[in-house]
Amino acid sequence: MSRRREILVATRNPGKQREVTAVLGALGVEFVTLERFGDLAEAVEDGETFAANAAAKARHYSRLTGMWTLADDSGLEVDALGGAPGVRSARYAGPQRSDAANNARLIVELRDVPDERRTARFRCAVAVASGERLLAEASGTIEGRIIDEPRGSNGFGYDPHFLIPELGRTSAELPPEHKNRISHRGRALAALAPKLTRLLDQNTETHP
Repeated sequence: MSRRREILVATRNPGKQREVTAVLGALGVEFVTLERFGDLAEAVEDGETFAANAAAKARHYSRLTGMWTLADDSGLEVDALGGAPGVRSARYAGPQRSDAANNARLIVELRDVPDERRTARFRCAVAVASGERLLAEASGTIEGRIIDEPRGSNGFGYDPHFLIPELGRTSAELPPEHKNRISHRGRALAALAPKLTRLLDQNTETHP
């Protein structure tokens, strides 16, 4: 039986949509974005953790659209900054909310921190909801170090400043297919895949 289904990815970020499709596209699902629905009230992301924000976002957009909704919350945790920017990663620079402004603030905050203390990680939580019902959750991380000079053009956000020491390259220097395998979001989505497969199979059995 076919389990073809549309799932909303709660983002307007084309980079995130591409990553979701690259990792989960083999499940026989068509992933659509918020662009389909025009102006929708934005989800409030005031949780203390990435998991709380991902779940709240998935529920919010599922209620508004009536679709199964996959949402993520992800960000950068820098040890020398006490885990900042953390859940505020997308808003680190304040109202500007641009990648350039966020990266600029990050480098300023680390200006007196030596290389060996610039350890950091990307962390991602993903959630799938149907209305108020949370169907599945997963998470993933990748460890690295922050460098001053940006390198690479394949990523977005903090990727150009996030060096993966064992590879000698930043996240933005990795080919997309490589990044999708090892990134925090890629790992979270890979962990979600078997859970989503079971949900889709159960739904097909219930609704042939």
